[in-house]
Amino acid sequence: MPRILDAIDSFFTARAPRKDSPHTTAAYRRDLLAVTTLLAGLSQSDPEALPCSALTLSALRRAFAGFAAGRAKSSIARCWSTWNTFCGFLVSEGLLEGNPMAGVARPQPPIRQPKPLRGEDAPDDLLIALVQRARKARDPWPERDLAVVATLLLTGVRSAELLALTVGDVAGPAGERRLLVRGGKGDADRTVPVEPALERLLEGYLGSRARRFVAERRPLPVGAVLFVDGRGSRLTRNQLQYLVRQCYRHSGVADRVERGALVHALRHTFATRLGQAGASAMEIMELLGHRSLAASQGYLKTTARELRDAARSNPSYRVLERLADS
Repeated sequence: MPRILDAIDSFFTARAPRKDSPHTTAAYRRDLLAVTTLLAGLSQSDPEALPCSALTLSALRRAFAGFAAGRAKSSIARCWSTWNTFCGFLVSEGLLEGNPMAGVARPQPPIRQPKPLRGEDAPDDLLIALVQRARKARDPWPERDLAVVATLLLTGVRSAELLALTVGDVAGPAGERRLLVRGGKGDADRTVPVEPALERLLEGYLGSRARRFVAERRPLPVGAVLFVDGRGSRLTRNQLQYLVRQCYRHSGVADRVERGALVHALRHTFATRLGQAGASAMEIMELLGHRSLAASQGYLKTTARELRDAARSNPSYRVLERLADS
C-alpha cells in the first residue's frame, strides 16, 4: 500500500493541468500534511511511513477532532474540503474503496453578508471630498488617490487585481474603454467597462504621473504598472490599505466602514449599487468575476428606502391617517 505522502505528491501531479494558484496549492498542502501528522500521532507512527490504509473513518474523525481544536470554522471547513477532494482522488486511483470524509463532521459555512459603505450617500461623499480637496499627506498626490478609489468603486476589482493592473490593461478606443482584469480568483480573466468619467480620471492621473516622474519613459510601455507609490514603484497591499483608510478619514466616512472591510468595502459598494440600480445577479457575477451565481445574489437585497416605501404602502397606514385627520 502506498504511503500517504507519496499519494499527496501524486495528487498534486494530477492537479497540475488545473493551474491552481500558488496560494491554493500551498493551502492544500498545509491541510494535507497537518492532518497526516495528526493521524501519525494517533497511531504512534512516523508520518513518513504512514500508509493510505490508515485513512479509515474512525482515524479521520479523531484526527479532525484534533485539528478542530483552537481553529476557526472557516479553517476547519477548508481542511475538510481539501481532504474530501484528496480522498476522492484516492478512490479514483483505487487506493481507497470509498471516501471516508462523508462520515467526518464539518462546520456549516457561515453566511457571508456584503459589507458596503453604510449610508446611501457615503460613496458620493467619498468621491466629492477627493475631488474638492487633497488629503493631508507628506507628499500629496490627489490625482492618484482619486484614480485609485474611483477605480475600486466603479469597477469592483479586488485589491490584488488592482495592484496587478498595467497601463495596457486600460484598453479600447476613447469613450469605449474597458479594464482587462487578469488572474482573479481561479485565475479567471474578465473585462469591466470603463465609462468616460473614469477614463478622464485615469488620464488625469497618468498626466500627473508624467509631471511627477519626468525621467520616466514616455509613452509608458503597456506592461508598466498602472498604480504606483510616491517613488514610482508598484503600490503594495499595505500601501493600498493605508491610502484607502486615509481617504475614508479625509472624506468623513471612516465611521461608515464595516469592521474588516476596508478596501473590500468599495467592491461591495460597487456590487450593492448595481443591485439597487436593477442589475441582475448574472450581470453582477460577470462584473465581479464570481464563479457562482449564489455569491452574487446577496447584493440584490432591498435598500432601507425601498423597505420603508414597502411598509408605507400598507393600507392600515391610510386608515390611521384618516383617523388622525378626523
